[in-house]
Amino acid sequence: MRRKFFALLLIAFSTAATAAELVRVVETRNLPQEQLPAPATASHELRLSICTFKGTRWQTADIVAATLDALPLLAQCGIAVAAVELKVLEAPLKFRYYSVPVARELLREITVAKPALFFVDDTYSEPAYDAEAIGLSNAKTRPELANTIWFAYGAHDLPFAIAHELVHVLSDNGDHSEAADNLMRPETSPGSTRLTDAQCIRMRGVAEPNGLLTRRAGAPRR
Repeated sequence: MRRKFFALLLIAFSTAATAAELVRVVETRNLPQEQLPAPATASHELRLSICTFKGTRWQTADIVAATLDALPLLAQCGIAVAAVELKVLEAPLKFRYYSVPVARELLREITVAKPALFFVDDTYSEPAYDAEAIGLSNAKTRPELANTIWFAYGAHDLPFAIAHELVHVLSDNGDHSEAADNLMRPETSPGSTRLTDAQCIRMRGVAEPNGLLTRRAGAPRR
């Protein structure tokens, strides 16, 4: 409750954003290819976008490190990472606090390839999850947000949370697992990293036709 009260105070004292106010990309860079997981047996490739904000509490280095730790967890499903693009946005304060109307406004202001991860200072969602994944099936009333994931500052077990939420989006499925070692347990932890064959098959089978994964040339269907 205290962090939400603090966020409300910040918003109250900020200048109200209007449609005329600009959201600017002040930095764009690609993570070095040699740092991205590329298993020889991979059948599919992922291109990922990351967006953060100038002035946010998130440190860009921490976001990059957590993402690079998360992506190898997808390799067990035959997924290589072809590219990761990082964008730093300069925007009115309200955009650093997740709510559906504000996030929809942001996605109308910028162009970003998907799936896309957004790192914000806090969330107005109830309940206030550390992360919120929006696939196609739960984006019918908010289509601009399809295939995006929103992380509030302080999200626990961040590398595992990133991988977990990416599986939700790529699979377009909100299901969880009760298996002790499974990445898709309701609560992420460093000891839960495994994905089953069925989870991998669904992820590849859904993400490819949805345009979120690309099949490698000559890769067999499995």
